[in-house]
Amino acid sequence: MINLEKLGKRISIIGCSCSGKSTLAKKLSDKLIIPAHYLDQLAHYPNTNWQRSSDQALIAAHNDILKQDQWIIDGNYSICMPERLAAATAVVWLDMNVLSSAVRYLTRSIQNDPQRAGRLSGAKSEFNFFLLKHILITYPKNRIKYQHLLKAYDGKSLCITNMASLTRHLKHWNLQ
Repeated sequence: MINLEKLGKRISIIGCSCSGKSTLAKKLSDKLIIPAHYLDQLAHYPNTNWQRSSDQALIAAHNDILKQDQWIIDGNYSICMPERLAAATAVVWLDMNVLSSAVRYLTRSIQNDPQRAGRLSGAKSEFNFFLLKHILITYPKNRIKYQHLLKAYDGKSLCITNMASLTRHLKHWNLQ
């Protein structure tokens, strides 16, 4: 199991929605004292029900983060992923089962926790049919793209494929 220090100071966390990316980003941020950035917050307008901003706005905000010496970035957004992965000292891929991610999404939507890491500021609801469709239909297609993309970053990528493995990593890193 990889040591926490080996992740470095620029960590990209990718994976299916509701796989634990935001929670991991928050825990790593707190432990390592590195700012966490949630791409969903940059890609959507606050105080909306997840209304998407322009690609140009997302890319500009994303690239501003990449200029910093230290960062943890939670999110996929293929439009700016290659630059992020190239700049990262480590890539953590939470490649969980999509059905368990869908169940976690429905549970998260029902709980509607205003303190959830990565939550859009001012969003009245967590639920969106588009995201459920994304988890069940789009993400499985993106998995193939991510597998190919991450081959170029084999030495700095870590793939976690289930919650038991994520829990073991959290314990090993003293993040629980």
